[in-house]
Amino acid sequence: MIVSIEGRLEKAGPLSAVISSNGIGYLVTVPITTASKLPQIGATVKLHTRAVYREDTQALYGFSSENERDFFSLVVDKVSGVGPKVAISLMSKLDLESLASAIASENAALIAKTPGIGKKTAERIVIELKDKTSHIASGSASPSSSPLVGIDPTTTQSEQDAILALSALGYKTADASKSVKAASKKLGPNVDTEELIRAALK
Repeated sequence: MIVSIEGRLEKAGPLSAVISSNGIGYLVTVPITTASKLPQIGATVKLHTRAVYREDTQALYGFSSENERDFFSLVVDKVSGVGPKVAISLMSKLDLESLASAIASENAALIAKTPGIGKKTAERIVIELKDKTSHIASGSASPSSSPLVGIDPTTTQSEQDAILALSALGYKTADASKSVKAASKKLGPNVDTEELIRAALK
């Protein structure tokens, strides 16, 4: 089991990083909350990882702390119907303290604001993890990203998340909003956050 990786950061995006270690480049999927903490390209970085193997694919997921990796593993292993993609979306929407606090206080409504997670899935996350995350919770639950100022009120949740992701990469909010809106118009109303980010970066 690969539990961590340390090496040179070759590439970085809102939901991924390529780390070169011993001549091998590893593609690591990361939540936005981890991507925003990555150093500059070329710097040394260490991520705590969890490998997930499926019949048709294998992927490496990375996090800035061991607690974040362990929480990801809990969600994927213990909550039925929630896979790695949804877990990454959840951890992109809320930071770890906010997630643990929301679970401890049974605030399923906050968790359900995550794209791809409905009310029933959010309630299942609370039920399955309430007794397993109490050591993480401290403080009140709040979104990991600051509210967007000056954004069109018609902006969808997926668009807001994409704008926040681009902002975390250093884009000005106005430029990020313009790019995301253009991508959304091109891709249609049902596009998810990850697709929006990729299209906006092109």
